Amino acid sequence: MFLEIVTPEAILFSSEVDSISVPGLDGEFQILNYHAAIVSVLKAGEIKIKASNYDIKEKFQDKFTKTTDGKFSLIINSGTLELNDNKTIILAD
Repeated sequence: MFLEIVTPEAILFSSEVDSISVPGLDGEFQILNYHAAIVSVLKAGEIKIKASNYDIKEKFQDKFTKTTDGKFSLIINSGTLELNDNKTIILAD
């Protein structure tokens, strides 16, 4: 699936991914390829991304952290997620 993470300052991430875990209001949930369409509000927490091929622009690399299980993560204060046609857009704060 395609993931784009957008903040008021810039597009932080734009690439194909294998899975995403996000901090929903009722708890963390995971999105895999071809997940049903969804819109969700996100609370403060960690977006975890699993991807085999990705490119993070050098000026944004310090915002992402590699995890011990091979994923990488981004801390957000809040946000909104929309998934439709295997494309996920996260508007993050």
